[in-house]
Amino acid sequence: MRICRWLASAAAILALLIPVFAQQTVIKVDVNLVHAVATVKNKDGQLVGNLDRGDFEVYDNGAKQQIAVFEHHTDQPLSVALAIDTSGSTAKDLKYEADATSRFARALLGQGNMEDALSLYSFNWQVRQETRFTRDLKGLDARLKLLHGEAGTALYDALTFGARDLESREGRKAIVVVTDGGNTVSKFTIDDALEAAHMADAVIYSVVVVPITNEVGRNIGGEHALQILAERTGGKIFYPAAGPELDRVFNEIIAELRSQYLIGFYPRDVPLTKERFHKLEIRLKRPDLRVSARNGYYGEVERGSRGTAEDRISVTPERQKPQPLPPPPVRPKKP
Repeated sequence: MRICRWLASAAAILALLIPVFAQQTVIKVDVNLVHAVATVKNKDGQLVGNLDRGDFEVYDNGAKQQIAVFEHHTDQPLSVALAIDTSGSTAKDLKYEADATSRFARALLGQGNMEDALSLYSFNWQVRQETRFTRDLKGLDARLKLLHGEAGTALYDALTFGARDLESREGRKAIVVVTDGGNTVSKFTIDDALEAAHMADAVIYSVVVVPITNEVGRNIGGEHALQILAERTGGKIFYPAAGPELDRVFNEIIAELRSQYLIGFYPRDVPLTKERFHKLEIRLKRPDLRVSARNGYYGEVERGSRGTAEDRISVTPERQKPQPLPPPPVRPKKP
């Protein structure tokens, strides 16, 4: 009888504990980590790589956030989508651009993280992925030698496609586009390209190879669009002449990529609006320095605002379902 009473008591205790355990298994914790990559320079334009977490402040829609992740000279793997304009207007400079790109790839992949990778795209009236993300320099060189100029420029399609391909990659991500600044046949707009870059957490470096030194005859509107894309993602725009200046620009991009700070935070007490886009500000406490970083991310909206549950998930490396975008026209790679 005593054993029976003991078993009954034990069963009663277990009956009380089981709901508690069950409740614990369904507790949801907000692990919505937002990342931003920051580049810091002094007034002379020199890179500054000796700052600490306490030198930075982060604001999400104006609300100050606590920095949860801080990596100095981050060793996270780097994925670079490199897009080269092969429209008819760039044909005369393609050989030098291809040679400079080859040197850029060797310098980029020859140092740093062994998981760093580069994907090569070309674009004219269509977008073509010449290689998937790779460290195969011989394969890259082989594709570079096949580039040739054709009419039309699908610039925004190339940027959108490259960003979509980067979204599922781990670590840091950058898009480097080499073009003369024109856009003539894109299916997507600059807003589409910018949103895709933000969704992928990608920094855009715009390299405008200026075919004409004065403004007459140049695509100033296209150059301004590329400047917006670079600035709003934390990147930079360059204006090298075709020749040795392109090597200098590529070296400067590599130096920036090797000197960045990775900053992450969990959004807390953020004032929400009807817009999915959150304004992101990264500030420095030192007035003698300036910081470049993306200006926002896609996150939560006001309750009852338009949009689906998927729209209210900010994009981070932990995200499992990237937001789908219609694919731009992609010309299949020749065997």
